Amino acid sequence: MSIETVGTGPLIIIIVMALVTLATRWGGVWIMSFVPFNNRIKAFIQGMSGSVLMAILAPVALTGDKGAQMALLTTALVMLVFKRPLIAITFGIVVAALVRHFSIF
Repeated sequence: MSIETVGTGPLIIIIVMALVTLATRWGGVWIMSFVPFNNRIKAFIQGMSGSVLMAILAPVALTGDKGAQMALLTTALVMLVFKRPLIAITFGIVVAALVRHFSIF
């Protein structure tokens, strides 16, 4: 399967990706509507979200460039201090941009 990346190709790709994302989100909600929600399920969901986050961030921390590593460190530290995700993410993005722009480290 090949889709052109000029003309309407990118728009088709974006629409298909949006539909797949929407289907998985709605499908997850629909499936979970059949599961009785108790403390055990709640603990599983909370543990799973942390596991997925670590699976995404660990390779970046180990093999990413200095900008990515400094962004992760900054985000973690700001999150520990302020406990506000949006502020921490903003600081992480700014640090990554600065490190990459000025080739720091």
